[in-house]
Amino acid sequence: MNKRIFKKIKLQIKGGLANPAPPIGPALGAAGVNIMDFCKKFNSKTEDKKEKLLPVIITIYEDKNFDFIIKQPPISKQLLEICNLEKGSKEPNKIKVGKISWLKIKLIAKNKIIDMNCFNIKSAISMVAGTARSMGIEIYYNGKKKQKK
Repeated sequence: MNKRIFKKIKLQIKGGLANPAPPIGPALGAAGVNIMDFCKKFNSKTEDKKEKLLPVIITIYEDKNFDFIIKQPPISKQLLEICNLEKGSKEPNKIKVGKISWLKIKLIAKNKIIDMNCFNIKSAISMVAGTARSMGIEIYYNGKKKQKK
């Protein structure tokens, strides 16, 4: 039997650190969900991804039970982590703040493709590279700057 969906909530929570404080508590409390039950389940599933910001889609059913899907961290966060940066450039076309290899771009694309709205790896790589460029991160291929086609 199919359960009837009451509400869907999208949140971004740090892995292993879910607690009843805002934004989780008010969002789930308003939907009538047991907040501590969600926090315990989320923390146990994301113990290996401590401190990483994870998008979560919580599906709440009419009987107040819930399911949730944990997605990969945002591309921008992964790029900042790999390049050891605090934030991207204010003027990405003029000021470059970091460098990343083409292989690492491909790695991010392979990990994130299941959450993206593209169907092949080439499109995913293109999207990740575009995000890197818009953050002021230069892309290198075998030690040389990647030329635009």
